[in-house]
Amino acid sequence: MNLFEKICLSHNIDTDRDTLTVYPDQVLTHDGTATSVFLQLEAMGVKRVTPFTVVHVDHNTLQVGHRNPDDHVYLKGMAAKMGAVYSVPGNGICHQVHLENFITPGHILLGSDSHTATAGGLGCLGLGSGGLDIAMVLAGEPYHMIRPQIIGIYLEGRLPVWVTGKDVILHLLGLISVQGGVGSVLEFHGPGVRELSVSERATICNMATETGATSALFPSDERSLSFLQQFGRDEDYEQWSADKSAVYDRLIEIDLSALRPMVALPHSPDNVKPVEEAAGISVAQICIGSCTNSSFADLAIAARVVEGKNVHPDTALTISPGSRRTLAAITKSGDLGRLIGAGSRLLECSCGPCNGIGQAPASGTNTLRTHNRNFRGRCGTTDASSFLCSAETAAVSALTGTITDPREWGIPPDIESPEYIVDFPDLFLAPAAEPDSIAVVKGPNIKEIPRGTRPEKNFTASVGLKLGDDVTTDDILPGGATMLSLRSNVPASVPYLFQRVNQRFGEKLEQLGPQWIVVGGANYGQGSAREHAVMVPMYAGLAVVITKSFARIHRKNLINFGVVPLIFQDQGDYDLIEGGDVLQIERFPEQLRGGSVIVWNETKKRNFTALNRCDERETDIILNGGLLNKMRLKYETAEL
Repeated sequence: MNLFEKICLSHNIDTDRDTLTVYPDQVLTHDGTATSVFLQLEAMGVKRVTPFTVVHVDHNTLQVGHRNPDDHVYLKGMAAKMGAVYSVPGNGICHQVHLENFITPGHILLGSDSHTATAGGLGCLGLGSGGLDIAMVLAGEPYHMIRPQIIGIYLEGRLPVWVTGKDVILHLLGLISVQGGVGSVLEFHGPGVRELSVSERATICNMATETGATSALFPSDERSLSFLQQFGRDEDYEQWSADKSAVYDRLIEIDLSALRPMVALPHSPDNVKPVEEAAGISVAQICIGSCTNSSFADLAIAARVVEGKNVHPDTALTISPGSRRTLAAITKSGDLGRLIGAGSRLLECSCGPCNGIGQAPASGTNTLRTHNRNFRGRCGTTDASSFLCSAETAAVSALTGTITDPREWGIPPDIESPEYIVDFPDLFLAPAAEPDSIAVVKGPNIKEIPRGTRPEKNFTASVGLKLGDDVTTDDILPGGATMLSLRSNVPASVPYLFQRVNQRFGEKLEQLGPQWIVVGGANYGQGSAREHAVMVPMYAGLAVVITKSFARIHRKNLINFGVVPLIFQDQGDYDLIEGGDVLQIERFPEQLRGGSVIVWNETKKRNFTALNRCDERETDIILNGGLLNKMRLKYETAEL
């Protein structure tokens, strides 16, 4: 039995079914998505949440203007009133903070963030999903997921000096691409596992998301116990691993000893090559941090590399510790002083630059980052080029001002991890003992969550946009400080729709009519779990998306808000549609139930067939105009 099967068995999940029914042990949400989660719970009339839930404030702590502070006040009140733990701003990035304080081997964590798979570094099954799925679970409903294939990643050997877990996952991305993990859980096993620290394992699981994977898992072992002891949590340790006879749907073998330092070139995490082949490219900015590489080990190695030297005068180096505990640890070890002394800039313990919240690079420049995504414009500057690498490569490159192979630095400095990292338990606010006494404050920017509409019997709409492969959620609705401040205000977000792929789409939107269609290529909606990339276009009239394939979380978000996701039966039909074509579907609800939908292209005077690959439950959600409508009917019936 593999590890995924063992965790499912311990949670009474029948893995023989096509759709798995999951009741997670924990839920994670953050300020980028939690406002809509709690607004959805309010709309359903839910008073208390279950299971154990932590609301992290980490995505937009920049607080330019009143909008984000208002969201944080609202979230603090709702957490206290509804029974969730509130992690205050400055505690750190949700995935790093959760790993240090709450992740337990063998548990299942559901999070409203695509990088929830980070939990797999400690042997916990982390599942990222959209906010409405989170709201349903907090209301006591199960989480439904398509049974994934399990890809076994067999690790052998030992990493050479200057090669890290970040290089392992970049190498894997180069092997299988940003689409290679779709519909799968990546399960790491083999003798090479014991050579990787928990921080390295967490880095690998975090970026496994970029392969499109549902999740990623490492076994828990003596390394896991040491990590938990470091954070005063050794009582949470349990040993979890696959059987030696475990069966996998596919097997990939990686010899760690053969790997080299890697870098991802613009503008995709799978556009990788060895650092030595990119050496010499000038970088105006280097950012060390994010939920991928912000642990004590990452920051300490960077500090020892730059100690006694100066950051190159043409390069800015920023440091974003992953948590308050990590910041305290590098302060105590002297590494913070080493970083500051070399000329680095210390930022808050938050997501920050990774999601375009500050530190946007100058126009037309290169930025080298330890982050997980380098999509065009994600850094906050549309014409900048983002490269991804390890903390080691970033630190060495900061001294030279160009991408530099860290092996040129010499013998790696010896980093001794602290036995215990100081705790700040009072900065996790427990739910109120008397919830009825809590008055929740809702600022003027916080608006109601829009609801979808049922598919029309005979549907006619034009193709508002035709897009290519690997369209990201950032392409649909960008991140960054401006958009994050509007996460609780869908109407105000509409002008930003598809701005990165068509700057004049806002003007075009007025001419599309009440409903419109998007046609896309393969892997449509890759990237963030943010449901706003569905809520906002749905509010603006998006009714149907027809593609070659969908990214997992975005597909679920479309269904949850009643937007119909269809797949071309013959992918060649994609080439025969143009933006502006008028498409018609007769007996639309009936055809959706049948699974095969005949679409008439009125402009081209031809038919083509699209497939509804939703199961019966998902189709029922669509026919109700989305999950909020369906659940409202359920709760209204229960009250009667």
